[in-house]
Order: sequence, then C-alpha cells, then structure tokens
Amino acid sequence: MDLSPNVASIKPSATIAVSSLAKRLMAEGRDIINLSAGEPDFDTPGWISDAAIQGIREGRTRYTPTPGLPELRAAIARFISTPDRVVQPNQIVVSSGAKQSLFNVCFALFGPGDDVLVAAPYWTSYPEIVGLARARPVFAQGREEADFRLTPADLDAVVTPQTRGLLFSSPCNPTGVVYSREELQAVAEWARDRGIWLISDEIYRHIYFGEGGEAPGLSDLPTASLGPNVIVDGASKSFAMTGWRIGFSVSDPELAAAMTAAQSHMTSNAAAPSQMAALAAYTDVGRTREDVTRMREAFRRRRDLVVRLFDEKLPRLGYLVPEGAFYLFFRVDALFTDERSSASEVCSWILEEAGVAVVPGEAFGAPAYARLSFASSDAHLEEAVRRIASLIG
Repeated sequence: MDLSPNVASIKPSATIAVSSLAKRLMAEGRDIINLSAGEPDFDTPGWISDAAIQGIREGRTRYTPTPGLPELRAAIARFISTPDRVVQPNQIVVSSGAKQSLFNVCFALFGPGDDVLVAAPYWTSYPEIVGLARARPVFAQGREEADFRLTPADLDAVVTPQTRGLLFSSPCNPTGVVYSREELQAVAEWARDRGIWLISDEIYRHIYFGEGGEAPGLSDLPTASLGPNVIVDGASKSFAMTGWRIGFSVSDPELAAAMTAAQSHMTSNAAAPSQMAALAAYTDVGRTREDVTRMREAFRRRRDLVVRLFDEKLPRLGYLVPEGAFYLFFRVDALFTDERSSASEVCSWILEEAGVAVVPGEAFGAPAYARLSFASSDAHLEEAVRRIASLIG
C-alpha cells in the first residue's frame, strides 16, 4: 500500500502492543501476570465517577468549548498555581489525554527542518509524536551512573543550530527517576539561554516518593530561570483516570490559542462527561489529595516490595531505584545469549516461559533494559518475581 510519508515510518506503541499480547494470551487461557501496562490498577474514586454520571443526567453531553469547559480550565489553573507561577485559565488547553496535549504542542511548535531533543530513556511515544510533526527527534542521554539525568554538558553534546525544543519527563517514564529542583533549574536555564522550547511532561508529578508528595516541576522554578516552556499534565495517572482521557497543557496564551485552533480540527473537545469528572477532581482539592495520598502510599509500598524482591531473588539484574511513577527499570543484558541477544528476545522468553509480561527497553531507547510496572497487587508482584527467578536460575 502506498501510504503517506506522514505515517510510513511510524511504529505502533510498544507498551500497548505488549499489553495487548498479554491480554490475548490471558483470553486464550494462559496464566499471565501483566506488568506491562502504564496505568494504575485502582478504580477511579467513586465520587469522581459520580460527578460524570450526574453531569450526564443533567444533560452535560454536548460539545464544549474546544480548550475545555471554562470552569474546568479555571479549576485546573487554581490547582496547579504556585506562589511563583500563577496560572490563568487562558493558558490551559484541555485535550483527550496528555498524549494529545503533547501532540498539540509539537504540532504547533515544530516542523520540517527542526530538531527536538528527546531525553533518553524516553516514553515510547515521544519520538513518534515529534516525527508526526515532521521534525527530527535527537536523543540526549545523561550518564548511566547518574541514572540518565541530563546536565547542560549532556545537552551541549547534541544541540544543533536547528534545535528548537527539548522534551523530557520527571518523574520519568520509564525509569522512575526524578530531577531535583537544582537539576531541573540547570536544564531550564540551559534551554532559556538558547531560546529553546522546554516541554516538561509532569503527568506523574503527584506519584512521588520524596518529601512533600509532589516532584519538583517547572512551576517551582523562579520565573527568571525559565525561557519559553510548556507543561503537560493530566488526570490519568495520579487520579486513576486513564480511560477518561483528560490531559492538559499549560503555556503562554498565544501558543494556547494556536493549539486550540489545531485541536478544533482534530478532536474538537475532550468528552463532556470526562470533563465533568475532572472538574470534580480539580475542584474538591481536599478530597482529591486524600485519594492521591492513599494511592501514592500504596505505590511506595509496592516499590519497596519489588526492590527488596529483586535484591533477594534477582541479584544479577541491576535496576534504577524509582523515586516516582510506578515502574522498575532493570537491566536484562546479563541474560543475553546466542539465542536471545536483545531485550525484546529476553522479554518474549520471559512471557512465553514464565507468563510474565514486561516491556523491552528498545521501546524506550535503552536496549539493555526492560520496564516492569508495579501498579499491581503485592501477590502478583511476588509471584512475578518468583517466576522470573525460577526461569533464569
């Protein structure tokens, strides 16, 4: 088939592909523990779901303004504002998930001839989204002994005269690594001094195991440290609302208007009932923070469990200690053989022989690694590690 160049080289999401394969094997009767999915295993808090149901009953099922319900944009602006960064509703564009928000940003800012630095290891969709904007992803990677955190020196090594953007996440998917405020400020000032757009994916910000419950973000930095920047966030991870598809971007009003115009020709608006659910979550802040704290503490306990199990049962497989999100990024190159010489082949072997689904590191630009999600029950996590340990001996 003669496909458009827009999609000719695009690859499907590897994380979704592995999760889909695991679900298919389960449907066929295989005993599979699926640790590939990038979503909380908790149900959406009932009171948030009730708000959507109430909205439906009240007829809130029609088109909304493209950038989101005015009251939702105002609630998000209040929720994310800090003393150092007061956000206005006209800076917010609500989209059908943070993935669309990232696409909106790249589509509005970049095009042919532009380079966009992508922090590696990266979420699997980053380079594909940059490519869909017909820009060129250029991978920037920090030292492994620094858990891949970028420094200005790392960025200097790959920047080009065509570089117009830098895209990264903290807490990071897939590594769980979190930039300190000082590390984040150094990166921000590097981008500021070069007039490079800094795009910060903060979708996991509230799933942070350090003090305060929120990972450092761009809104915590002094205004003077920031050049052109965009924050991408959403309800999916922290509020256990992945299927509701609510993400948003925070940018200057001019860029927000451009993204709104583009979105008006793509998806129009995020689903109205989903916006009603998000409105409840971003309005009843006290209740939301209680639920977020409860889920975060469960993730912390599971993180500690998985780290202990790896130390006890899988000492050959090194890993990065997650400081946020709900992933363990671990090395699998110790398992390479003549028959299995890549992370993809090792992960396929683990799935077929042990019935445990994890995502190979090629999906994230780290071919010596694999990603395990600990957004699962303690019993599943213990059994998964036991199975892998029994397989590799």
